[in-house]
Amino acid sequence: MRGLRLALGGALRRQTKTPVQRYNSRMQPSRLRGIARAYLMSIGFWCGISLLMGLQFRPIDPHHLWSSLTALVPLVIAHAAALALWTPPIFYLVARYLPFAKNRVRYVLLWALGAPLFVVLHTGLYWLLIPPYDDTLHKYVARSLQSWVDLIRSGFADEIFIYIAIVVAAHGYEYLKRVRRQEAERYEYQQALATSELQALKMQLHPHFLFNTLHGIATLVDEDGQKAKAMIVKLSNLLRTALDRDSADLIPLDAELKFAREYLELETMRFGNRLQVEWLIAPETYCLLVPQMMLQPIIENAIRHGVAASREGGWIEITSRASDGVLRIEVRNSNNGMASVSRGTGLGLRSVESRLRYLFAEDAKLNLTYGEDRTVTVSLSLPALNSESDKVQPQHPVALEG
Repeated sequence: MRGLRLALGGALRRQTKTPVQRYNSRMQPSRLRGIARAYLMSIGFWCGISLLMGLQFRPIDPHHLWSSLTALVPLVIAHAAALALWTPPIFYLVARYLPFAKNRVRYVLLWALGAPLFVVLHTGLYWLLIPPYDDTLHKYVARSLQSWVDLIRSGFADEIFIYIAIVVAAHGYEYLKRVRRQEAERYEYQQALATSELQALKMQLHPHFLFNTLHGIATLVDEDGQKAKAMIVKLSNLLRTALDRDSADLIPLDAELKFAREYLELETMRFGNRLQVEWLIAPETYCLLVPQMMLQPIIENAIRHGVAASREGGWIEITSRASDGVLRIEVRNSNNGMASVSRGTGLGLRSVESRLRYLFAEDAKLNLTYGEDRTVTVSLSLPALNSESDKVQPQHPVALEG
C-alpha cells in the first residue's frame, strides 16, 4: 500500500502544474510556430534575392541550360541560407531592445559594432556550405583559412550594406507594428468613449422623459383624478417597455414607432381632442434601423412647443420614407406663431443630434426649420440600414397617404 501511495503521489505531482507552468506549456507551441514562420519568410525572401543576384553575376547559358542551373542553384541556396539564418535574430534584437534605446548615439554605435560580427558569421557560414571556387582552375578547391580571409576581403562592403539593410528593415517593421498598435488602441479608446457617451445620453433621456410626463400628469390630478390615474398606469407600462429594451443602440423603426405611438396615446389622454396625430409611414421603412428613443424626444418637443402652447391645440404629422440608401424621417407640427420663443433646442433634440453624430458621423443630419405657414419641422436623414430580418412586419400598421 505504501508503494501504491508513493506511485500515485508521484503521478499527481507530475500531472499537477502551477499556473506559470501551464501558461508556458501553452505559449511554447505558439512561440515555436512564430519562430518557424519567421525563418520560412526569411528563407523565401533571401532565396528570391539570391536568385536575382546569381542571375546577374552568372547568367544562364542557353546552350547548357541544365548544367547552368545545377551550378547556380547550390550557390543560391547557400547564399540564401547564410543570410536567412541571421535575419530573424536581428529582427528579434531590434524588437527586444528598441524600447530601451534611450541614448540614440550609443544605440547606433552598438549596432555599428555588430557589422563586423555579421560579416564574419555570414561569410563563415557561406564558406562552410560552399567551398572556394578557383577562377583559374575553374573548379572548387579545398577550404583554407586564407580562402575565408579572401572571401571577407572581396565582399565585406556588400556584406556591410546587406547588414545595414536588414537592421533598417527591422527598425522599419518594428515602428510599423508600433504605429498599427497605437492606431488600434486609439480606435478602441474612441469606440469606448463613444459608447460611454452614447450610454450617458440615453441615461439622460429617461429621467427627462419621466419628469416631463409626470409634470403633465400632475396638472390633471386636481381636474380629473380618474384620467390622471389611467395616465399613471399607461406611464408605468411605457416605462416597463423602455426598461425591457436591450442595450442595442439601433433598433428597427417598427419598434421605435410602437414606443412613439404608446407615448402619443398617453399624451392624447391628457390633451383629448386638442391633439391630432397623422402617420405617413412608408411600409419599406419598418425594417430599417434607427437609434433607440429617437422619435419620443422629438414628438415631446413638438407637443410642448406646439400643441401645449396653443389654446386651440394642434396637430403632429410623422413621416418616413427611404430613397437612394437614405432614411428620411420628419416630425411636423403646428406652431402658435411664437417661433422666437420656441426656437431653442432642449435636452431632447440635443441628445438626438449628439447620438446621430456618434453613431453615423457626417452621414446623419438633424434639421429644425420653421415654415411660413406656422409649422415646425424636424427632419432626420440617416443611412438606410436593414435589420437582421428583412421581413419585419409592423406591429401597428398605419396607412400611407399621398
